[in-house]
Amino acid sequence: MRPNIAIIALAVALGSTLAAQTKAASEAPSSGAAASPEAAASAAAAAPGAAASASGASAETFGSNWESWRSGNSVADLASLQRGARDFLNYCNGCHSLQYMRYSRIGQDLEIPPELLQKYLVPATRKPTDYIETAMPAADAVTWFGKQPPDLSLMARERGTDYIYRFLTTFYVDPSRQTGANNLQLPTTAMPDVLSALGGVKRAVFKTVTASDGTKEQVFDHFEMLASGSLTREQYDGFVRDIVNFLDYVGEPAQTHRRALGVWVVLFLLVFTWLAYLLKKEYWKDVH
Repeated sequence: MRPNIAIIALAVALGSTLAAQTKAASEAPSSGAAASPEAAASAAAAAPGAAASASGASAETFGSNWESWRSGNSVADLASLQRGARDFLNYCNGCHSLQYMRYSRIGQDLEIPPELLQKYLVPATRKPTDYIETAMPAADAVTWFGKQPPDLSLMARERGTDYIYRFLTTFYVDPSRQTGANNLQLPTTAMPDVLSALGGVKRAVFKTVTASDGTKEQVFDHFEMLASGSLTREQYDGFVRDIVNFLDYVGEPAQTHRRALGVWVVLFLLVFTWLAYLLKKEYWKDVH
């Protein structure tokens, strides 16, 4: 099978990052790569001001209608799935596993040649037939985050793709949290804003609303961008949609085939119904 342009781009982008990520995750306790929650919160709280000062960029506001955001993904988009596989293994697999998915199944479904799969997607210590597991020990995960990060094999089927999309796009700075970040879709989440270097750092602005009974509460109003990431908003949006698309595929790898087969089943039923109608007319023509 000849690799296409999307496969080559996937391979080049993954080659230098996957091995480094796996090594860093496995050596985190001894190397000190994983900072304490207090240090993470301090760094996250300090980063916005420093980055904004360095860039001199004006604050950007958005997100007032975040609850209506939709993923808009399509598992029929092969190039998106390839990018999503690359990005998941690069940014998510350090903490999250896909315990029901094998590397070889990804290679087969996403049309990745075996040699490229082995070289760029499968860690050196694993085999293509292995399930995709995280390198982070469960005990260390509990120590660092307070709980073990969930397996994401069925997350898209359990929560829906829109939920995942909104979760990855509604992180904001919150110095009161141990990780220095909070989330609108899942408040008090234990997950840090690991994608802030790509999507930027933002602050959530709340407004006071008075209820009918006279009580006052803080309601989210909008996001204010404090520091830009390495990607533009449009690029980051595409990045997140690719990951969501990949997780949607992982939740049911055969869904594209199932839908295509469903069309033929419906057509068969229509033809069968037509033949049954003709047969009925033939039997009943003498009754009248």
